[in-house]
Amino acid sequence: MDPSTGSKKIKTAVFISGTGSNLKNLINFSIKKKSPISINLIISDNKNAVGLNYGKFFNIKKKIIDYKNKNIAEKKIFLELKKHNVNFICLAGFMRILSKNFLKNFKGKIINIHPSLLPKYKGLNTHKRAIENNEKFSGCTVHYVTPKLDSGKIILQKKVIIKKKDTGKSLARRILPQEHKLYVKAILKVFSH
Repeated sequence: MDPSTGSKKIKTAVFISGTGSNLKNLINFSIKKKSPISINLIISDNKNAVGLNYGKFFNIKKKIIDYKNKNIAEKKIFLELKKHNVNFICLAGFMRILSKNFLKNFKGKIINIHPSLLPKYKGLNTHKRAIENNEKFSGCTVHYVTPKLDSGKIILQKKVIIKKKDTGKSLARRILPQEHKLYVKAILKVFSH
């Protein structure tokens, strides 16, 4: 089945900057019958993002946006979303902060996955910071996107125990599969009303 022909599914764009493992997971989820979303567009600020290959495999349109000028970049993104009738956005390792202006067009329709138990460790290097602070747990959070970085209403969280020998890399590796599961659960929760 072609993932973009989801009849009653909510047309969704996924924004990525890197490897796209969450994107791949979301695409696999979107093809399932129980999925409320279809992925119709992939937006990236990085033309070398490995994740763009997943889109190719599933014939999902992609758009690479040059971010030299944020205002122009966001206008271009907005036009792409309109053109593809996108009503929902999943951020999956997108390394840009969306402006207040952009967000007001999609109020309550943009969610993000973050690799920490928010409100702890907003921003970058979350795993390393959690280990350095001798935290017992880390994990991941799916939340609504607001103009304040990693501060929107939390949809779901998953705890992961930090082991004595963990490094930032090993912890990231263990949290990633939990991110994949959590993102899917969070989307189902968002659309379960």
